[in-house]
Formats: sequence, structure tokens, C-alpha cells
Amino acid sequence: MGMGVLCGLIAGALWGMVFIVPVLLPAFSPLELAVGRYTAYGAMALVLLLPKLAALAHRLDRKDYAALVRHALAGNIVYYMLLALGVKLAGVAPTSLIIGVLPITVTLLGRHDHGAVPLAQLVLPLLVVAAGIACINVDVFMHAGDTGRPLLHTVAGLAAAAGALLCWTWYAVDNARYLKTNPHFTSAEWSALYGLASGIIALAIGAVAFVIWGGEVTGAAGVATGRDWGLFWTWNALLALGASVIGNQLWNVASRRVPVTLSGQLILFETLFALLYGFIYRAAWPRPLEAAAIALLVTGVTWSVRVHAAEEQLSPA
Repeated sequence: MGMGVLCGLIAGALWGMVFIVPVLLPAFSPLELAVGRYTAYGAMALVLLLPKLAALAHRLDRKDYAALVRHALAGNIVYYMLLALGVKLAGVAPTSLIIGVLPITVTLLGRHDHGAVPLAQLVLPLLVVAAGIACINVDVFMHAGDTGRPLLHTVAGLAAAAGALLCWTWYAVDNARYLKTNPHFTSAEWSALYGLASGIIALAIGAVAFVIWGGEVTGAAGVATGRDWGLFWTWNALLALGASVIGNQLWNVASRRVPVTLSGQLILFETLFALLYGFIYRAAWPRPLEAAAIALLVTGVTWSVRVHAAEEQLSPA
């Protein structure tokens, strides 16, 4: 389980980058960001899979294809489009706040799974996590007037972030359950297949968007709008390699090694690293409430890990 926790922590550090890239690429839409990132991910996955693609294709059945499609949509493309929209309309902090509720939503959705710690034992750690999220929430609205965003934009951004929360909550639980009940693929194989499926779907979505909107979506007027396509593909390639190829493989390892309720707590590392990268980007130390939130979130996660470790020691081999 210790290795699973470590893999979850590193995956969170890599995933935290996805909150900053929409800020670094303000001229590109959430649709473009999602299509770019997952097209690059699909290309990398294809290279990794190419030597054994034919053999893997023979092992895939209809159930596997259905799982890959729903996970690619919920866990990757739709999730990231909503996240990017939330960042653009509401900002990094409010979006990471909403998605930071994932430890609670995943824990609640996976509480009946085999190996899950009874919810009664997690009440206090979850309350500490909730207190940390509340601190971030209070801080965000205390400084809402400093952003200059219209209220409607902020509300729409929070709604998009809530949609991303729902997508990833369902994906995290469904993916963990599928990996535990279908061991005929290794974590690396499933991650690569997942990436390939995401790339194919992203290409299809991009093609449809091009047919419908043409240059308005693809950036044919890039010079006029200051859209740097070299920077666009550089950042998306980095996200594809770090957050998708490496991060997803590490998360699959973690999903197999820890109970679903603990995997829900480990997702919190993504929020912590997103906040850290945000502080670095704005070149400022955390405000008092932000610092309190980080301390509470770390305490809650550490407490939850100890609860799960104690439960594992008491469980029969």
C-alpha cells in the first residue's frame, strides 16, 4: 500500500500542471486544449503500443472497448474541457477548490467496495479535509473582487468545475473497480490503451469541430489573435507525457494497490500541487487561509492513510 500511496502522490504532482496550462494558453479554447492534449497523448500511446498492438487487440473484448470509450470521455476529454473552461472563467483557485472535493465524493461513491474502510472510521479525517476546503472557499470569495471577472463568468466557471468533479468522481471509481476485476491487462498496457482511445476520440471531435466551425476553432487567424501554435503544442506534449502517459500509469498502479476509499484521498495531491503551481505562477506566498487549507488537507490525507494502514494490518491475509 505504501507504494500505491507514493504512486498516487507523484501522479498528483503531474496532474496539478493541468490547472496552469489553460492560464498559460489564454488564446485557445477549452475544446482546442482538450483536442491538442489528447491527440498528443494518443500519438505517444500508439508509439508505446506499436510493438504489441496486434497481440493486445486480440485480447480486447466488447466489454474492454466499452470501458475504454467511457473512461476516455469521462476521465480525459470531457473532464479536461470542463476543467479548462472553469479555469478560464473562474480562475485556478475556485476550480481547484471545486475539484478538491474529489476525496469526499470518491470516498462516498466507493464506500461499499471490497476493502473499503467503513465510513464511520473516516468521518474525522473527512471533516478535516472539508475544513481545509472551506478555508480555500472563504479565501476565494474574500478576494473575488480582485479578479475583475463578471459574476456570471465566475458562476459559469464554477458550474463547469462542478461538471468536471462529477466526471472524475465517476471515472475514478469505475476505473478502480474495472482494474481490480479485470487483471488480464497490466497497468502500463491499460494506460496505453486508454491513451490511444482518448487520442482517437479527440481526433474525431477535432474533425467534427473543424467541419462545423473551421478557422474559428482551429486558429486559422492565429497571427491576428496572437495564438502561438508552437507554444500550444509544446505545452500539450508536456501534459501528454507527464500528466497523461506517466501520471495515468502511476494512478493505475495506485488504484490496484489501495482501497477505493483511500484512492479518493490521494486525489487530493492534485489539488495541493495545483495550488503550489498557482502560487509560483503569481509569484506570491500563500495567504493565511490558503496556508491553513494546505495544512488541513495534508493532515486529513495523512490521517486517512493511517486509518487504512491500521485496517490493513487487522484484516486477514
